[in-house]
Amino acid sequence: MRSVLLTIAVALNGWSSMAQQTDTLTAKEGYVKDVTVVGQHSRADIHQLPEVVGTAIMAGKKNSLIVMDNVNGNIVTNTMRQVMAKVPGVHVWESDGSGIQIGVAARGLSPNRSWEFNTRQNGYDISADPFGYPEAYYTPQLQAVQRIQVVRGAGSLQYGPQFGGMLNFVLRDGSDINQPFQFETQNTIGSNGLVNTYNALGGETEKLHYYAFYDHRSADGWRENSQYRVGTGFATLTYKVNKQLSITAEYTNWHARSQQPGGLTDAQFTQNDRQSFRSRNWFDLLWNIGALKANYTINEKSRLQATLFAFSGNRSSVGFLVAPNVKDSINTNTLAYNNRTVFVDEYRNWGAEVRYLTDYKLLGGNSTFSAGVRYYNGLTRRFNNGRGTTNVDYDLTLVADYQQKLRFKTSNVAAFAENIFRIGKKLLLIPGIRFEQVSNTVSGQTGVSNGVPVKAAEASSNRSFALAGVGAEYHIGSTELYANWSQAYRPVLFSDLTAPVTIDEIDPNLKDARGYNLDLGYRGKLKDYLFFDVGLFYLQYNNRIGLLAQQRLDGSFYNLRTNIGNSNSKGVEALVEFNPIKAFTNNLKRGSFSVFASVGYTDARYADYNVITRQGNTLVTTNYSNKKVEHAPEWIVRYGINYFWKGLTATMQWSYVGEAFTDANNTVAPSANGQNGLIPSYHVGDISLNYAFKKRFTIRAGLNNITDKSYFTRRAGGYPGPGLMPADGRNAYVTFGAKF
Repeated sequence: MRSVLLTIAVALNGWSSMAQQTDTLTAKEGYVKDVTVVGQHSRADIHQLPEVVGTAIMAGKKNSLIVMDNVNGNIVTNTMRQVMAKVPGVHVWESDGSGIQIGVAARGLSPNRSWEFNTRQNGYDISADPFGYPEAYYTPQLQAVQRIQVVRGAGSLQYGPQFGGMLNFVLRDGSDINQPFQFETQNTIGSNGLVNTYNALGGETEKLHYYAFYDHRSADGWRENSQYRVGTGFATLTYKVNKQLSITAEYTNWHARSQQPGGLTDAQFTQNDRQSFRSRNWFDLLWNIGALKANYTINEKSRLQATLFAFSGNRSSVGFLVAPNVKDSINTNTLAYNNRTVFVDEYRNWGAEVRYLTDYKLLGGNSTFSAGVRYYNGLTRRFNNGRGTTNVDYDLTLVADYQQKLRFKTSNVAAFAENIFRIGKKLLLIPGIRFEQVSNTVSGQTGVSNGVPVKAAEASSNRSFALAGVGAEYHIGSTELYANWSQAYRPVLFSDLTAPVTIDEIDPNLKDARGYNLDLGYRGKLKDYLFFDVGLFYLQYNNRIGLLAQQRLDGSFYNLRTNIGNSNSKGVEALVEFNPIKAFTNNLKRGSFSVFASVGYTDARYADYNVITRQGNTLVTTNYSNKKVEHAPEWIVRYGINYFWKGLTATMQWSYVGEAFTDANNTVAPSANGQNGLIPSYHVGDISLNYAFKKRFTIRAGLNNITDKSYFTRRAGGYPGPGLMPADGRNAYVTFGAKF
């Protein structure tokens, strides 16, 4: 109860701390806006973000707030189809049952390691390089996550790339423990040798609050050759210097090693979807992230936040990386396996952000202004195609040097400003602008030709541009109409700046992808029995990058990497959750239940998209206009029922995902190697139980994929394939938790 009162007091005093990640908003004259208060008796797992969160403006944006304590699902292995069940239209790749790497996207974008979202932890970057290599290899352990903030494309104004918006994992920090010391343990066993132990301690005193945890997870995996182990450590300490200033220090260490079972052909998948033909493929990830934050309340209307963060990480892999229809067998001449290929990336990044927010009077009304500046510096060293040993276990030893050695540098300076203009008692207008300056440089060695290293053409790309947007809200009681138009961009990636030796060339005028997101919707909450958000969207994605076959004057051919066309996505994202017991009787003696439906419809197609290919000695132009964008299912529907009785919560959820193509040609028939072809539609169901008793003990249990459905969501051209990547079949888990 104390935490609830504290949250309300913070809101009424007109400030909130991003360091504590308390989602509140300031009460204004004229009308009382929604305050998202999640007390200990609330069981709602989905909310709308309030108008102001810390120093960030969320008004007028399509957004979701997921409260992890109330998510009834398998959070031990980061099962995102359950966690994101009530965020309509989110597409989840389910090719990694370990939960080490999640892949989520929306609106026809690729879920590949969530690279179309600006992915953050406690407000700072956790991807390898958001401007050159935005793949989010690291996912925080969800038992440690307090809330997940999801902002669709309009997040580009405050957070920069990508088109998908912003995904922020807010970790626990001890501010809600309300006692000097508390120890928590959660221990899980499950199918396929799953063992997990999560242990944490934290507390709060008058001057500080702290939280630290260590999580270990290991399993044999559902498929053959898919064992893994993950260790995550995190510590945070916030010291309240005085009533105005607090300082927070955080550190994350994460190490994951997994055996990669490789992909399958369609024939192999039909025969046995659990089989694997790769026993020597391994993947290793090491992440170290540090952050230092300062939050300063200037007065009851103004506050300032400064964040300094640094990241050191390695991505290493070794394996036999050929199509699944090629056997990894012992060479009869050498009586050993063939040599594997080694890849190593090193990431050394740091950055700083300063954000300011103030409330002020304008024409008799209350307005809110938010602004910020950011600096980011990233260094990536990439070592590709090293000749590894013939061994079976994880081993990065080289018998021949790397063919490719590249050095990428990124620097970014950005500034943004947004303002809430409150017009009368009901209408809000929220214009915003962002200025970006991005620089990428590449140097090193692109390959080896006839035994001679080929030096990379040292290139740099410097560009500056502005993004603009405007949002609006119109309040109707406890509901609201909202609209938003925001420009977005996706920078040229490192892979776009390098080309294989003697084959590809890069367009010196290569442009960043540019476009915009448009939202129009109606959302709200009626008392405690109905929550809904129904909206239309349109996403314009210009300057998509691809390869065009070209012919030189001497008759030779080459591939040109350049901007080749545009695409657009349009559709509906709708969520409705209804509790009939609370709506009609409010008699909770036998408990209550809610039903929900989350529906995403997406029509994603290419427009003005011409591709030139070589057929023999002839160049052929193909127009892909009106073809469907790959990895973009039309329908994503998740629906279910929750039952609540005293300390028990039971959830049954069903998911349907429509078919999707894997190439712009919309190829239906699968290729012999399983890398191209249709991804069929599928249904999958889950049951989850959560029972809390005696205020300190919990038992969680679940059965995922209850019908043991055989399906897949992805075809990979490289890691973790190549080939078709099966999703996990039926599996179960049981968790026992306690707090002392």
